Amino acid sequence: MSTPTTPQPPARPRLGVFKFASCDGCQLTLLDCEDELLGIAAELEIAHFLEASSDAAPGPYDLVLVEGSVSTPEHVERIRRIRADARHLVTIGACATAGGVQALRNYADVEGYLATVYARPDYIETLATSTPVSAHVPVDFELRGCPIDRGQLVEVITAFLAGRKPAIPNHSVCFACKRRGNVCVTVAHGTPCLGPVTHAGCGALCPTYGRGCYGCFGPAGTTNLPALVPLMQRDGMSEEDIGRFLHTFNVTAFTAVEEQGQSGVVDAEGPG
Repeated sequence: MSTPTTPQPPARPRLGVFKFASCDGCQLTLLDCEDELLGIAAELEIAHFLEASSDAAPGPYDLVLVEGSVSTPEHVERIRRIRADARHLVTIGACATAGGVQALRNYADVEGYLATVYARPDYIETLATSTPVSAHVPVDFELRGCPIDRGQLVEVITAFLAGRKPAIPNHSVCFACKRRGNVCVTVAHGTPCLGPVTHAGCGALCPTYGRGCYGCFGPAGTTNLPALVPLMQRDGMSEEDIGRFLHTFNVTAFTAVEEQGQSGVVDAEGPG
């Protein structure tokens, strides 16, 4: 007579979290999920997440979150290996989705930067550009922000666990301002604000405290820079000021919008 065996619980989906050129802020957002993280850990095996544990297991992974831009030759090879081990790959944050602040070097002399910053630039291996992960491998979803929003991150992870598309809005920050009952800082106070052309996700944090939006989440699904630029000029900004305003966290993403002919901010030399 055979001894009955105890059925084994089904294996949990495996999560991998990886970092490239970045400040770690988007990975910290995952750790900051606190109570939500306990629920995520119950549904997922966190197999590789060096920000949380040095006990890192190799792939394959069911879901991979990637923070940071591709900025060195080693990054190019590593992101390809990670993609090969990932069933689904999601990029998180402005660095991974648009190249980040470090992509400002794409419009300047990278050799000059190296000579200025490093005592021995000949020891440094870098690419001339800082690019989003999607420039090198297929990406299943991009989560915007600098840093990303905690609630949106939980929604993305939950959606992939459930096998559905993440419910992340593609409208502008102005919608979030209306929902919070904010008075428009541009209309009421003449404060320059990128909210009309910026992807929602921050909860309109800066306008809520009387500051103009800085474009941390990159361009919204629909933008109208030709209508916004004259308002910023009316409020005292020069064309150079506007260029600097746009060219920070998501310089390559906003530059792409400008190069489609939607504004005259960018000149032949790149962002101002």
